[in-house]
Amino acid sequence: MNAIVELKNATVVVNNGLDQERVILDDVSLTIYQHDFITILGGNGAGKSTLFNVIAGTLSLTKGSISILGEDVTKWPAEKRAKYLARVFQDPKMGTAPRMTVAENLLIAKYRGQSRGLVPRQLPQHLEDFEATLTLIGNGLEKHLTTPAGLLSGGQRQALSLLMATLKQPELLLLDEHTAALDPKTSQSLMDLTDNLIAQQELTALMVTHQMEDALRYGNRLIVMKDGKIIKDLTKNQKAQMKLEDYYRLFE
Repeated sequence: MNAIVELKNATVVVNNGLDQERVILDDVSLTIYQHDFITILGGNGAGKSTLFNVIAGTLSLTKGSISILGEDVTKWPAEKRAKYLARVFQDPKMGTAPRMTVAENLLIAKYRGQSRGLVPRQLPQHLEDFEATLTLIGNGLEKHLTTPAGLLSGGQRQALSLLMATLKQPELLLLDEHTAALDPKTSQSLMDLTDNLIAQQELTALMVTHQMEDALRYGNRLIVMKDGKIIKDLTKNQKAQMKLEDYYRLFE
């Protein structure tokens, strides 16, 4: 299988302001293969967000390396890595432009990584396709093509963020607790949409979640992190064979 992302001995050390150093990512090596859908479990301070930030380029490594599609990107800034990656954050407000309409947000996403010029002038020719795409979701977004994203419900806005992130089929989709701010029903609906999009587009994805049920139900691999380390990397069959109490013991 082709490796999409490779981390080798990735380490991040920070200063806590008292001239004391703390290791928040500890010698992590990880290979993410094409079409992997990896879920990540871990308590607060386990290193989940740090791992995401290192891959995205918003946090620099103290030691180690990271490559994307075989190219060393360790020193690349986040802007340069963006042509390979897309990220959906926990806060629905972070993935969309609130004053732009749903259609305008989708158009910007459609031209991500390209020279866009005056993109809004091209909007009419894409409206039919956007409406058809939104209709497939089934949450009413197709009726809000001309609605500013800031006026959408949290679930609709997060669904829009997800669509924007996957419209260009990124090499790696980063899902950073993207259902955590939603109510249980909306969260489940968004997870079903996420799973369908990943399967239909054959995407490679990495998802952080605090929901044990989601981590066990979705994906073909499960990574468990603790104290900045990966302590388990389980296949779909391996995680199916473990009992819930076995997982809880990992966090003791």
